[in-house]
Formats: sequence, C-alpha cells, structure tokens
Amino acid sequence: MNIIDFYALINGLKLTIIMAFFAASGAIIFGSILAVMRNYGTKNIGRIFGYLSGTYIEIFRNTPLLLWMYAACFVLPSVLGIPANYAVLGTVGLFLYTSSVMAEIIRGGLNSIPKGQFEAASSQGFSFPFTLWYIIFPQCYRKVTPTILSQCVTTIKDTSFLAALNVAELTNASKDILSRLSSFEDIISIFATVAGLYFIVCFSLSLAVRFYAHKKSVQ
Repeated sequence: MNIIDFYALINGLKLTIIMAFFAASGAIIFGSILAVMRNYGTKNIGRIFGYLSGTYIEIFRNTPLLLWMYAACFVLPSVLGIPANYAVLGTVGLFLYTSSVMAEIIRGGLNSIPKGQFEAASSQGFSFPFTLWYIIFPQCYRKVTPTILSQCVTTIKDTSFLAALNVAELTNASKDILSRLSSFEDIISIFATVAGLYFIVCFSLSLAVRFYAHKKSVQ
C-alpha cells in the first residue's frame, strides 16, 4: 500500500467520524425529545405526541437502516428541492434511524427514575420542564451514558452502509483502492489497515465506556 492509498483511507476515516458525530449528536437530542414524548404523553394533545413518538420509534427500529439512507438520498431532494448530496443526506438517514434507538435507551433511563421525584419537585414549585431539565435528565444521562456511548460505536460502524451510495467514507475508500489492486499482499494490507482504523476508533470509545462504567461502580 502506497502513501496515496493510505491518505485516501485517512480522508475516508475523517468523513466517517464527521458523519457519525453529527448523526449521533443529533440522535441524542432528538431521541431525548422522543423519549419524553413517549414516556410522559398522557392526556389530550400530550397523548397524541405520545402516540406519534411511539409510532416513529417502532417504525424506524423495525426497518432496515439502509432503507432510510436510500429514502433520505432519493426522496428528500425531490420533495424539498435540495441538492442530492449523498454524504449529507445519508447522514440524515442515519440520524433518523439512530434517534429511534437513542430514544429507547434514554426512555429506559427515564423509567429508572422514581416517580416520587416529580411530586417532590412539584411541591417545591418546579414546573414539568424544569423538573426534567434540572432533576430528571441529569440522573437519567448518568445511568445511560455507557449505553449511549456503545450506540455511538455502532453508529460509527453503521456509516459503512453509505458505501452502497458511493459516499467516500472509509469502507468505500477501501473499495475504490481494492478495485485497482491485483496483488494478494496488497489486498490483505488494505483490509488490515481498514480494520485497524475502525478498531482504533471504536475500541477507544469502548475503553471510554468501560472507564466510565468502572468509575461509576466505585462511586
């Protein structure tokens, strides 16, 4: 493997990390909103929001990720009249899918918080939004941070689906290089390099998860 091929893989890795970062960050925010809507949608309009969020979560969690990447890349440009930038639109599809997973992770954290904390906060004059922001969410996120970080690792690996749309992320960069190679040794070196790059990034996050979990267990 020459320096040009290695540079192409590094550029692919950069795009992979950027797409995963935006998809995962947006999914945590939107997933939190979905989790609140599904968990605390009760009466009248609140119940409608609960049904809508539940429907969204179940649809996206039970359909293939690649389907939503295709939908984002081929449907959104026609509907919204925007440029067909597959890297951006594929990230949107990944964000929409990952949001449903994050929502269920965060909802699990919300369900672990005793209901009496809402009553205690209400007795102190806290409104529902302030109770969520200052009391419930801090506890919830501390509980689910390891699971959220694990899902971020999965999101990094899920960017490889965008190779099917010819987005120049790491997997697709390796595919382009492999199409020009004939030597078995060169092919193996590309596979080893790509696997090593994914491993370094994902294992680093996995170590962060383990460190956080260990730190939490000794507190």
